[in-house]
Amino acid sequence: MSRIPVIAIHGGAGAITRSAMSAEKEAEYRSALTSIVTAGQSILANGGSALDAVTEAVRLLEENPLFNAGKGAVFTHSGTHELDAAIMDGSTLNAGAVAGVTHIRNPILAARAVMEHSRHVMFIGDGAEAFAKTQNIEMVGTDYYFTQARYDQLQRALLDQGVVLDHDGASRAAEAPQGDPIDPDKKFGTVGAVALDASGNLAAATSTGGMTNKQVGRVGDSPIIGAGCYANNQTVAVSSTGTGEMFMRAVAAYDVSALIEYAGLTLDEACHKVVMEKLPKINGNGGLIAVDSLGNVALPFNTEGMYRGVGRVGQDAFVDIYRS
Repeated sequence: MSRIPVIAIHGGAGAITRSAMSAEKEAEYRSALTSIVTAGQSILANGGSALDAVTEAVRLLEENPLFNAGKGAVFTHSGTHELDAAIMDGSTLNAGAVAGVTHIRNPILAARAVMEHSRHVMFIGDGAEAFAKTQNIEMVGTDYYFTQARYDQLQRALLDQGVVLDHDGASRAAEAPQGDPIDPDKKFGTVGAVALDASGNLAAATSTGGMTNKQVGRVGDSPIIGAGCYANNQTVAVSSTGTGEMFMRAVAAYDVSALIEYAGLTLDEACHKVVMEKLPKINGNGGLIAVDSLGNVALPFNTEGMYRGVGRVGQDAFVDIYRS
């Protein structure tokens, strides 16, 4: 069966700030999403693999300080940075992940190295960084991740004595410099990509800086295979963004696959059941992006908005922030 290669990306979901939105900032987000999804689309158009497309898309998201991954990662309660990432190859079910890293420029590249050059699936902390060094992954000083906007976000969270999941905690948004289409203090801060290539292979990748003011050592769903990231050629590739603890408890990414495989649901039906029915029952807020083995794409979210984009080979890229 001939399949048209396609990639989808997300840059987090959350509450819309239409009342204080800056047209310039919205244009900046839309431009970034378009550029990044187009880069992945180009890889697929040139015969590249789904794995390469999602790797590059997430790497670019990590490089962009608009998003909470890599440069521009949020701060922990102690004023430090701890980053997580995962990647999965749907053709083999091989996967790699890193968690709690503090000096790796692009955690997604480290996660892929774990998948391809180790016997393991996940490394954490110092062990992850030691392994990354053996793979010549670029290391950076902790100041690399710093942005003033994220630092200010931490200060607001500390004043409120709340944990801000780059999203759903108490915030002093009214006192914050606004302009982002999605309120930075009420946003699920994860990035991800899913893709189907011309050979019919699926892949998924997810990366995050975690949540503002989180306790040091906390790990969310992003690096957990089956929760924040999953890919299986027989069913679907999924990348999640949301209340990490709830996505872990629901095994959300794998649940989409299981509903397709065992219950015979379509992609849209499976995604709707997980995001709109099952997660809300446990106060799970956020969304996910998914592409199935037939090339169908779903971008469901139960928040007010989600940064997202789709690039199907031979078609113009689509990006959006708000509900349709």
